[in-house]
Amino acid sequence: MKALLVKTSSLGDVVHALPAVTDAVRAVPGLRFDWVVEDAFVDIPALHPGVARVIPIALRRWRGHWVAALRDGEVDAFVRDLRRERYDVVIDAQGLVKSALPALAARGPAAGLGLRSAREPLASLLYRRRYAVPRVLHAIERIRRLLALALHYELPEGEPDYGFQPIQLSLTARPYVVLLHGTTWASKHYPEAQWIELATLVGEAGYEVRYPWATLEERQRAERIAAESNCGRLLPRLSLRQLAEKIAGAAGVVGVDTGLSHLAAALGVPAVTLYGPTQAGLTGTVGPHQRNLEAEFPCAPCMRRECRYRGESDVHPACFATLPAQVVWRSLTAQMQRRRGASARDV
Repeated sequence: MKALLVKTSSLGDVVHALPAVTDAVRAVPGLRFDWVVEDAFVDIPALHPGVARVIPIALRRWRGHWVAALRDGEVDAFVRDLRRERYDVVIDAQGLVKSALPALAARGPAAGLGLRSAREPLASLLYRRRYAVPRVLHAIERIRRLLALALHYELPEGEPDYGFQPIQLSLTARPYVVLLHGTTWASKHYPEAQWIELATLVGEAGYEVRYPWATLEERQRAERIAAESNCGRLLPRLSLRQLAEKIAGAAGVVGVDTGLSHLAAALGVPAVTLYGPTQAGLTGTVGPHQRNLEAEFPCAPCMRRECRYRGESDVHPACFATLPAQVVWRSLTAQMQRRRGASARDV
């Protein structure tokens, strides 16, 4: 059986879809998935053994440049690649018009969330098969239920299994902790002074600190944190696959509300994710050694891209004052101890 999964973005959303693929390939003998995903995230579906082919799409890059994308043949090339095979079912796990259109263009019956379940109800009108999934469930559970309904198997019980193939780790003489300091919204950034304090605590405990980066702004921030804490080093600019390898080999990870934090949780690394203006709720990180810390502040979670707090505070965004570095480090060490205990029991 061949199925096409459409889950294009963002990184966290792509990671959320992996457990459903694991469920499906275990439940349906001979099932093979192809996956349509944004070209920036192609490395992630490729890590799952149940995914045979990854079909990149460049919706983010095409946005606002459709004339050029059509003129240069990029859209035609994508459609040809998409229609290269016929599928028994095409499942849009995103529930948006932008994801429903590729599902409709593929060769196979399109399936997706129903009118009251999809994030954009209009998208459901483009599917041949529609399924009701409660919106109050976590995103991982919603996709697991959608695939179980679309592929006609009983939803398995138990914690989600992201199904990653074993990642080759490069051994290091000194254990290290990765600090995922980059994110999109200004309000989701953990204050730099608290990153510096956290890095200092990590170094004093005998760990090396490693700082990934993708943009010039992130590199400059990492350089400041490393210099002020006198601890750790910057990683080179890495592909998503290479960064997954570095995260998988870490003793622990601390991150803000960003896609890489979801990746760390999925890899089973002891990790702590910090939520200030946002909340874990229905889209938070989920993993066997994962802890989500949410700010306890009068206006949190505000779900605003910019902090609008006007009270007295030495911290900005102010809500992160309730998540000091000492609390974060204690939480991470507890997760690391849990994994060591679990490893000892497995021996």
